[in-house]
Amino acid sequence: MTGERALSFVDTNVLVYAFDKGSSPKKLVAQRLMNELMEEDRLCVSTQVLQELFVTLTRKVTQHCSSEEALAVLNDLTAWPLMVIDYSAIRAAVRLADKAKLSFWDALIVVAAAHAGAAVLYTEDLNDGQEILGVRISNPFAA
Repeated sequence: MTGERALSFVDTNVLVYAFDKGSSPKKLVAQRLMNELMEEDRLCVSTQVLQELFVTLTRKVTQHCSSEEALAVLNDLTAWPLMVIDYSAIRAAVRLADKAKLSFWDALIVVAAAHAGAAVLYTEDLNDGQEILGVRISNPFAA
C-alpha cells in the first residue's frame, strides 16, 4: 500500500489504450484511469507488462511509436512500483493457470498483482468483479 491507498495493478491492454498514438473510445477512459492512479500514487506494473507494452507500441498498433518514444513511456512508468517477474512468480502462475483455468499469461499478471500487494487489477482480459488471489479484477471499459 502506498500512503493511505492500496496499489492498483494495470495490465498491458489498458496501457496500450492510454499510450497508443491512435484514437479509440477506450483511449480517454484509459488515460483518465492512468492519470488518477498516477496522481494518487497507486499505480503498479510488472516487467512482463513493460515488455508487452514496448512490443505492442512499436510493432502491433496502427500508428507505431519509435523505440525511443516507447522507451520514454516505460521510463515514466517505472517511477511507480515495478513487480519483477522471477521464477517463483512463474511457478505460481503455472499453478494458478491450472487451478483457475486461466492462460499462463493472465495467471502471471494476477500473480504479479498479488505479489505486489495490489488490491485491484485493471484489465479487460478477465471477468469484471472477479477476485483471484485476493485481487479484485476491474474492467475499466465495462459499461
